[in-house]
Amino acid sequence: MIELQSIVRHYPRPGGGTVHALDNVSLRIERGEFVAIAGSSGSGKSTMMSILGLLDRPTSGRCLFNGDDVSTLSVNEQARFRNERIGFVFQSFHLLPRTTALENVELPLLYSKRSDIAGLGRKALERVGLADRIEHTPSELSGGQQQRVAIARALVNEPDLLLADEPTGNLDARAALELMSVFRDLNDKGTTIVMVTHDTAMAQHARRIARIEEGRIASDSEVAA
Repeated sequence: MIELQSIVRHYPRPGGGTVHALDNVSLRIERGEFVAIAGSSGSGKSTMMSILGLLDRPTSGRCLFNGDDVSTLSVNEQARFRNERIGFVFQSFHLLPRTTALENVELPLLYSKRSDIAGLGRKALERVGLADRIEHTPSELSGGQQQRVAIARALVNEPDLLLADEPTGNLDARAALELMSVFRDLNDKGTTIVMVTHDTAMAQHARRIARIEEGRIASDSEVAA
């Protein structure tokens, strides 16, 4: 489904020099997988996620999506691709405080070209177990529930891929485990998930872990059942 081919990403360092964020990274992710990209701060994992999500372009190499090189799309084409094909979940929930859970989830539909969007917001909230919190505002929800609203928002356009960047970073241990249970359930039902995390324990909830160190894939293995 997704393939990174010999990805290199360099950044100019303020004051001179170059940051070598990714160094000849190749990775293939099949449809229906749940992959954790794990590594410490500065290892290159967030840069990899940005390239997977078309938020950044590689210095060299190719990013393929179902065989098509999407790294060469124009800025507008990439924005349209992200809205239609990729859902994003971040460490911060980014919910609008004065709107309900349902209204927050339905926001991406404002930019959708789908002809029939009725009921998609409710369906997405049901998928993350929040059918009874549709009319609640963020202040009336726990941190874990707010993150589930953010996941529902990422799922509302029924994307091919869900990208999660440190999704448990603002959650306590119990809420983090509940969130991993939601991810596993979504994956069991066919959602392809790539999760970036520095937390080794959270990475173990994925089906496969690709560890990145100093901009290179250090290991790539299935998680024991």
